[in-house]
Amino acid sequence: MRLGSHRSIIGVVLIALAATSTWAASFKRAAHLLSTPPVLTERAAVSLNGESFALDARGLQSSRAGAATQANGARLPSTIRFREVEERGLMARVWVNGVGSYSFAIDTGAGATLLSERVAREAAVGTRRSRVTLGGLSGAGKASGREAVLSSLAIGESDNMLPGRGLCIVTDNLPPGVDGVLDPTEAYWPLGYVIDFRNDELRAFDPRATPLSRDDQTPGAAVVAWLFEAGSRRPFVMLNGTRRALIDTGSRFGLALGVEDARAIGILNDGRGRSRDGVRDIGGGQVTATRVAPATVNIGALALRGVPTDLLLGAHAGAPILLGRDALRPFELTFDPLHRLIRIAPG
Repeated sequence: MRLGSHRSIIGVVLIALAATSTWAASFKRAAHLLSTPPVLTERAAVSLNGESFALDARGLQSSRAGAATQANGARLPSTIRFREVEERGLMARVWVNGVGSYSFAIDTGAGATLLSERVAREAAVGTRRSRVTLGGLSGAGKASGREAVLSSLAIGESDNMLPGRGLCIVTDNLPPGVDGVLDPTEAYWPLGYVIDFRNDELRAFDPRATPLSRDDQTPGAAVVAWLFEAGSRRPFVMLNGTRRALIDTGSRFGLALGVEDARAIGILNDGRGRSRDGVRDIGGGQVTATRVAPATVNIGALALRGVPTDLLLGAHAGAPILLGRDALRPFELTFDPLHRLIRIAPG
């Protein structure tokens, strides 16, 4: 499945792939984001369990009224196991156009699937002539990539095909040891998916057959709105009822935010934080982080207490608040794109 031709979206796409200043520890404390998301101006048709859907920047819409709420037996992608590698992220085996396996990082904050030049060459990935400009958290520096066209994408096993492709970009700026980045929202679309940190699992589900509901009253859990940006499907939630935060499994941070956001939600920096290594983003800019006192924040009715908190210095003014793996690890995360809901539950 392709999201139209995307020919009209090519402009400045900012994806921050932060590693250490030497790239020696790839994806360490990474913060992946599309700071200027592509605008999906074209609609595309997709099929889920035999039913046609229209797909555009507003989300998933059934092409007929009274859509069935039960799956008709169409095969869902199988559950796969990932492994968390400190320097790289949540890593899984991926096959591109039937070629592999390759080591990809599972990154909900990427907003696109990224392929290394080597993967694109070995898998005979077609690319478009138009260029994509890649930047980073700092807003400084520029790198480039090419929009890619995939025939197939599989994860875990070579025959475990994923329904979506979404936006794919080929770049030579990925760190060593990382062959690509897989955004599960793009790759599993229009299916929902679960990231289970306790069991190191990524699972798919049919959101028509087993939808999320705001009425879920499981103790210690919350079902909250999945906030879309214009032209992007990255998963944002409302933090403390006032600020949007990006759920970013590609980030090694906990709660990561700039000074202004920290002040706005009542996180005070007393100057006694523990400095962390500076990180260099994909565009060559530099961002530093200071681990300050743990914070308590609210997402819907769920209070996250003692969240590891990182104060970012050098991030550009438009960089979002991040909820990275240090904050997310205690939870099981369920993403329902059809009903635009996210469930955060104890793992």
